[in-house]
Amino acid sequence: MPSAQLPRVVFAMDPVHLPLLFPPPLIARLRKVAEIDPALVVRDFTDPAASPALARAEVLITGWGCPHLDADTLAVAPRLRTVLHAAGSVRSLIGEALWQGGIAVSSAVTGNALPVAEYALAMILLTGKDAFAHRERFRITHAYPLPAETAATGNLGRRIGIIGASRVGRRLLELLRPFDFTVFLYDPYVATAEAEALGARPLPLEDLLRRSDIVSLHAPDIPETRHMLDRDRLALVRDGGVLINTSRGALVDHDALTDELLSGRLSAVLDVTEPEPLPAGSPLYGLPNVFLTPHIAGSLGNELERLGRIVTEELERLVAGLPLAHEVRRADLARVA
Repeated sequence: MPSAQLPRVVFAMDPVHLPLLFPPPLIARLRKVAEIDPALVVRDFTDPAASPALARAEVLITGWGCPHLDADTLAVAPRLRTVLHAAGSVRSLIGEALWQGGIAVSSAVTGNALPVAEYALAMILLTGKDAFAHRERFRITHAYPLPAETAATGNLGRRIGIIGASRVGRRLLELLRPFDFTVFLYDPYVATAEAEALGARPLPLEDLLRRSDIVSLHAPDIPETRHMLDRDRLALVRDGGVLINTSRGALVDHDALTDELLSGRLSAVLDVTEPEPLPAGSPLYGLPNVFLTPHIAGSLGNELERLGRIVTEELERLVAGLPLAHEVRRADLARVA
């Protein structure tokens, strides 16, 4: 989009996120390549106060809290050519009208993948040491464990099963390389040679579940993956196994998982659930073998600046006439988050 006149860019998101996504140095960079008003952050495309800016907008910088972008959006923003999303998935954001209208879409999902992978790595290491169970016992007994109680504990030679070579899955595979783990991978789109290059041994899903000590979910939430870990497949995980889910709750049959956790046969680290959040009366809140977090694995706090940086770099590329580095294509949505 090289031009003597700077393109008009409008923020569309919940304003609460803007200062962390775009701190002053990034705002300054944006202003060098675009006409942009940080004081205008649109949450409602029917707001008359936003109409003049939207009528001229060529680029929307979107984020959490942005309304669904559809034909009505194009009606109020007829000059729109590009959407730069300062968050993860655009699946629920971009409507059919934008795809049909040839609007270019970019997402900072790659930047959001890193903290999720870091969270998963941390949980793999902690559950390998049985840290959460030891913490619960220590709070009650105030006593150190006996050697017999830790015989099955430790991270040497742990068998880690990764389900999904998504952006998060691939980043996690990189982070796992320095450790003394045996890593398995299930992804129907990844050939054996590629899996091995990623540092993992490819296995069918059922074999991975049988052989892994810790299973970490990183598949996209698409119709084909809904409840991919159903009652029968969860039953394949060895006694004492751990399930880590930082992907989407819908990938797991929640009732079947609850039964396994109530029995004590499995443990779980769940940053996502179905539904989300769980009802106040859910037994999972009180189980010692369940570590629940409120969807915090993705970018939080100062990590949001990484997403803003990606979007800023995308806008700089766009203005320079270069292709987007993180473009999302409609065809990709069939198998990515």
